[in-house]
Amino acid sequence: MKSVLRRGAVAFAVLAIGYYVWHGLTYVSSDPYTPDEIGWVGPQMSLPIIAIVLVSIIFPLTGDGIMQAFTGHNSSEFRGAPVGLGTVKSFAQTGLTINDQPQVRIEFSVEGADGKTFDAHAKLIVPLTELALLHPGVVLPVRYLPDKPGKVEVDLSDDNTAAQEAMNEAMIRKGFTTRAKLDIAARGITARAVVRSLDVPGEIHDGHTRVDLGLVVTRPDGSTFAATVDKFLSPGNIGQVQVGRIIQVHYLPDNEREIVIALPVNA
Repeated sequence: MKSVLRRGAVAFAVLAIGYYVWHGLTYVSSDPYTPDEIGWVGPQMSLPIIAIVLVSIIFPLTGDGIMQAFTGHNSSEFRGAPVGLGTVKSFAQTGLTINDQPQVRIEFSVEGADGKTFDAHAKLIVPLTELALLHPGVVLPVRYLPDKPGKVEVDLSDDNTAAQEAMNEAMIRKGFTTRAKLDIAARGITARAVVRSLDVPGEIHDGHTRVDLGLVVTRPDGSTFAATVDKFLSPGNIGQVQVGRIIQVHYLPDNEREIVIALPVNA
């Protein structure tokens, strides 16, 4: 869509200006008292003016992040692209606003579906009410082109399954979870648990700290049972598992010893 609009605007501009120049150069007045130069003046002047205005509107509106703001979807180039995990490194406003909502350029460290990481950037219109939620360390699903890794688009497809799969595969590669635990999270009973104890052995892996949790899990029938869980957590998630906090967990009814806790990616 972006390329079609821009090519159409440029083609119209070339034809409009070309016709104007041709008309001015070839015009011969039939009135001996009217100079031939009058061929440059007249209704034909509107064509290059319209062309210039059209180009000046189309190109900014089809810039990175602008079309997505209007359509609510990724551009056609990225719509079917693989989903990766983009960790925000930094961001800055570009100076462009749409309906008083600023456009920001976000610098990402992206982990692709194959586990490889690369630096990339994206431009996005961000509502003022959500701007404060954007900060270094936030993880967002992004779509990327493997042959053009320097530029990405924040995933706007609302395909939570694809984003979750990308997160799951990344966690498995880093050793933070296993497929068995993911199966428990997918098929197990969802329950609430109270953190009864918290121990930090001091082990660190890929910027994540290991914590050993003592939990009291409440079954759907209201009865409870005790369980222990060890997990590597990001610094932002440590505050979510302090003693006394209520967290969401999953377990299989025939194996209450294996508990999987569910915490938000961006705490």
